[in-house]
Amino acid sequence: MACYFVARILIHDEAEYNRYLARCDEVFARFDGRYLAVDSYPIPLEGEPEPGRMVIIEFPDEAAFDRWYDSPEYREILQHRINGADCTAQLVRGKP
Repeated sequence: MACYFVARILIHDEAEYNRYLARCDEVFARFDGRYLAVDSYPIPLEGEPEPGRMVIIEFPDEAAFDRWYDSPEYREILQHRINGADCTAQLVRGKP
């Protein structure tokens, strides 16, 4: 069953976050995910909107997500995202 990495990213240190971006696609290309959306200005429809970029990445299943998220390559660059931005991230499971 497909699953989705959904993140809100509010960048507060561009230089540090750019270190993450410089290697993110290179690392991501080694795994089975695909970007569905990256939007710096999502349109709020209901409730209080949270500021920041929204990212949605689809993986064919949780095992593929785990291989990416827990990989040494991703863990190496993840600190740059954490240090450069306030983030909330969730794994959302698709419907069977």
